[in-house]
Amino acid sequence: MGDQGFLCTSVPEEYGGLGADFLYSVIVTEETTKSGFSGLTAALHSDIVVPYITAFASEEQKHKYLPGCISGDVITAVAMTEPNAGSDLASMKTTAVEDGDYIVLNGQKTFISTALIAALSLWLLKILPKLIPTLPSIFSLSTPTLPVLRKGNKLKNRLAQSGHGRNVLYRLPHSKGKQNGRKRNGIPEAHGETSTGRLVCAVGAVAAAELMVAMTIQYCKERTAFGKPISKFQHTQFELVEMSTEAKLGRTFLDKLIMDHVEGKNVVIEVSMAKYWTTDMAFKVADRCLQLFGGYGYCDEYPISRAWRDIRVTRIFAGTNEIMKMIAARFMGL
Repeated sequence: MGDQGFLCTSVPEEYGGLGADFLYSVIVTEETTKSGFSGLTAALHSDIVVPYITAFASEEQKHKYLPGCISGDVITAVAMTEPNAGSDLASMKTTAVEDGDYIVLNGQKTFISTALIAALSLWLLKILPKLIPTLPSIFSLSTPTLPVLRKGNKLKNRLAQSGHGRNVLYRLPHSKGKQNGRKRNGIPEAHGETSTGRLVCAVGAVAAAELMVAMTIQYCKERTAFGKPISKFQHTQFELVEMSTEAKLGRTFLDKLIMDHVEGKNVVIEVSMAKYWTTDMAFKVADRCLQLFGGYGYCDEYPISRAWRDIRVTRIFAGTNEIMKMIAARFMGL
């Protein structure tokens, strides 16, 4: 993907990027999804982690890391979630304390997608001493300084090689901290960038739903039962029409939301709605499509099997769908 120019399309030209708008990210996400690749890895790298570097890193850091991110030589990860703090970022407890010539990291991160193959990882930590007691900050670490991780076995998206951090008390030389670490007011920045990430989730969910409906329609036209294609049975027709309708409704909502986002409008409420609704819809579509495939749908050689497995986590990552409703409610003044 790096060789073809598909990674980090929004990075400015002075760092080797295309300087393209969000529509390019939409195209890449949709086309990779339609190819049958429904994992988060590329979108996580290009549209969730790297934008933090572009927006908040020093010039030295940008020139050091961004060219490799664009080429694919540097894979990135982000460590936000902790065993007892997921979508609630303010509850995290991992800290970074300046101690003379060292910066001491103390805590644990978990569910870090691509952690075992990443060359650069962004960590959300609480900097002590700090001016704002409750807000974490963003801190970056290159691979040689990453605390040891263990592989997490997962239901889906196995290629991402997620890692779980052990409890660590890690001393990072202060010189490396100045080079690799950047203290920031992390909560507002994290929420600002995760809004784009959640919109990318919605893009992938709608594209996945469209793909699953299309492959199921084709299968139902070819599969016969009782002497005729199963697409000729009324029940099958109703299922396919209903799923097609839901996918089109998602597409209509999403296309308007994408344009509002590109125009710089405040779409926090709509992004939260879209993330929860489209991923819920895509999973329901996946389950109904698999049912129409029957026993074959449960076999790995049929792509609907992987699609069903991969789409489930979209209702959890980037903030659970329950949290999406809470965010929408808060910004609606409820």
